[in-house]
Amino acid sequence: MTTGTLRIHTENILPIIKKWLYSDKDIFIRELVSNACDAIQKCRILRDHGECTTADEDFQIYIRIDKSMRTLTFSDNGIGMTAEEVEKYIAQIAFSGAEEFVGKYSTQNEKDQIIGHFGLGFYSSYMVAEKVEIDTLSYREGAAPARWICDGSTSYTIEKGSKETRGTQITLFIDKENDEFLEESRVRQILQQYCAFLPFPIHLNDSLINKKQPLWLKNASECTENEYLDFYRALYPLEPDPIFWIHLNVDYPFNLKGILYFPKISRRFDWGQNSIKLFCNRVFVSDSCKDLIPDYLMVLRGAIDSPDIPLNVSRSTLQMDRTVRQLSQHISKKVSDRLSTLYSSDRDQFLSFWPDIEMIIKLGVLQDDKFYERSKDFLIWKNLEGAWTTAADYAEKHKEAYNGKIFYTTEDQKQSHILDLYKEKGIEILTAASIVDSPVISLLEDKMEGIKFQRIDGALDSSILDTSREKTSLDADNIAEFIRTKLGQDSVTVEAKSLQSDTVPALLIVDEDLRRMRETMALSQQQLPPGIAAKRTFVVNTNSKLVQSLFDMKEKEPELAEQIVQHLYELSLLSQRELEANALSQFIARSNQILEKMVSKSE
Repeated sequence: MTTGTLRIHTENILPIIKKWLYSDKDIFIRELVSNACDAIQKCRILRDHGECTTADEDFQIYIRIDKSMRTLTFSDNGIGMTAEEVEKYIAQIAFSGAEEFVGKYSTQNEKDQIIGHFGLGFYSSYMVAEKVEIDTLSYREGAAPARWICDGSTSYTIEKGSKETRGTQITLFIDKENDEFLEESRVRQILQQYCAFLPFPIHLNDSLINKKQPLWLKNASECTENEYLDFYRALYPLEPDPIFWIHLNVDYPFNLKGILYFPKISRRFDWGQNSIKLFCNRVFVSDSCKDLIPDYLMVLRGAIDSPDIPLNVSRSTLQMDRTVRQLSQHISKKVSDRLSTLYSSDRDQFLSFWPDIEMIIKLGVLQDDKFYERSKDFLIWKNLEGAWTTAADYAEKHKEAYNGKIFYTTEDQKQSHILDLYKEKGIEILTAASIVDSPVISLLEDKMEGIKFQRIDGALDSSILDTSREKTSLDADNIAEFIRTKLGQDSVTVEAKSLQSDTVPALLIVDEDLRRMRETMALSQQQLPPGIAAKRTFVVNTNSKLVQSLFDMKEKEPELAEQIVQHLYELSLLSQRELEANALSQFIARSNQILEKMVSKSE
């Protein structure tokens, strides 16, 4: 057996770092500013250990552009380096001075967090620079300044520098393909994106960049409503104010802080937009928190900051692991807990928020069993009288009268003639207008024993029948057979029933399960086979004068009777939003024909 040591050829790895490690060139600014912050953070820690003398107000980072020299310079007054440290930390690719420092000066103070970990960020500068110079002076007493020069090859030069004050200055000589990074507006935009919340003052050509402190670092009890709103406006300047928010502050079993906002939902709202900003030690990482945030919460806005999130080497994307899953579950719990508290403590405010939070809650219960268990007590439904209830409360209230049924309708059926049949019996009807209500209803039936949701036109309930006025079986069968023959549609079942009301001549019943299947498939842009999709039950009311008169004219006016049967059927389709658009012209033409015949008879 033999053992050996892996050998890395820098002439091969450096081009990889320069061209492929980072997906966007502008990240080099984030990396160099982060390194400057770390240098200052180390200086502050050393001061706290009595090894360095300085004041917090002295710490600064300066970025300057010199178009004539084609240079972009990053300066800090942090810990600085000796020539030996430059050789150790800069000349060794992927050797992290931050890791070494943290190991020596461990601290539990979150203000002392070090950003860098991989020792690669400095080399991102070669994505845009043909040459880089480092001028540095260590904090150590009697240290000599050092200058490091490298053109991006494997060769470099270290010589005595001229820097007279503690800190490091990195000068990038921008190549001709990257003129954009010599434009102040472009550099400012990058700094505002990545570095707006870093802890030390950052100046671009003497203009302060990071004027706002991250609100998530304050305790929730110390934040005012105006501060929350101002912070939201700073993050999303073009959006309307949010309806409310959740302040996150977790220190075990992981560290996480943040503020999640529930946005105001408008017609122009982009449900697919990723808008929760992800930070690591106050450095912007991404505006996509996929995997960290459950899908049903991706509609939320805000910021999350955690030093514990596992990032890839370029610090651009999350890497899935147990910590990410725990974070996701915890965020979901905090959201449901906040909603539950609001529902219990301020019901009126919760109800006012419902149009904006309804979809989030319903998607949550569909996608996450734990979220369902925490949210079922505030998954509410509105009845036709405007009162709110949960499915459990409705079922308990009407346990004896409705035998476990929960009657519901959709908003587009509020004027439906079928509603009158139920209203006359005083039956409570819930509204279910959301596009996800069908799968939510199916879920509740699985979760809640002994209940069944029934849309008012999904079955012919016994409560709207009048058995005292039923026709004989023979008469009912004759009427049904007459209608069935004149209608001539094999996919439609015809039944003749005695309804409570005489004013409703006919109605359509679409089987509850079939309708739900149709709606669920429509959400995924699929369709049932035409034969199955067209299955309906056409119920004619034997107590209707129109139906009786129609049956009586079957021998005298067979052609007109057939037209009226077709018309009655399509009226039912139209009233229940089931008439297809391409059938409307035929419906109008038949209406005119029937009216003409009726007028001619009266003359």
